[in-house]
Amino acid sequence: MKTHMIEVRTGGRETVTDITGECADFASRAAEGGDGLLHVFVPHATAGIALLELGSGSDRDLLTVLAELLPADDRWLHQHGSRGHGRTHVMPTLVPPYATIPVVGGRLALGTWQSVALVDLNTDNPQRRVRLSFLG
Repeated sequence: MKTHMIEVRTGGRETVTDITGECADFASRAAEGGDGLLHVFVPHATAGIALLELGSGSDRDLLTVLAELLPADDRWLHQHGSRGHGRTHVMPTLVPPYATIPVVGGRLALGTWQSVALVDLNTDNPQRRVRLSFLG
C-alpha cells in the first residue's frame, strides 16, 4: 500500500473543498498505469469526505441541508468552541470521514460529474489533513 498525506486549508468557515486534483495526481503516481483502489480518509472527528458534483450549486446545497439537519445552536451536549460545535461531531455520521474510489489504468473511475470533496463544518479548525492510500 502506498500512502500520502495532503494538507487542506478550509479557512475557518463551513466549506466543501474540492480535493479531486490531489486525489487524481496521487492515484496516477501510485498506480503507475495500473488498477487498484484509492482510499481517502480525513483523521478528524469533525470532517467528512463526499463524492458529489461541485460547482453547480450542489456544494452549497449540501451545506444548507447540513445546517437544517444540524443547526448551530445550543442543543448539543458536546459544548466547547464555537456555538453549536457539537453538531460538527455528529456530522461524520451523515458525511463519513472516508471514501474508496476505484482506479482503472491509473485514473480515478469517477462518474462524469463526481468530484471528491472535504466537508468541514468546524470553524474552529482551519487546517485539515487528508490521508490518501492506494492499494494496487
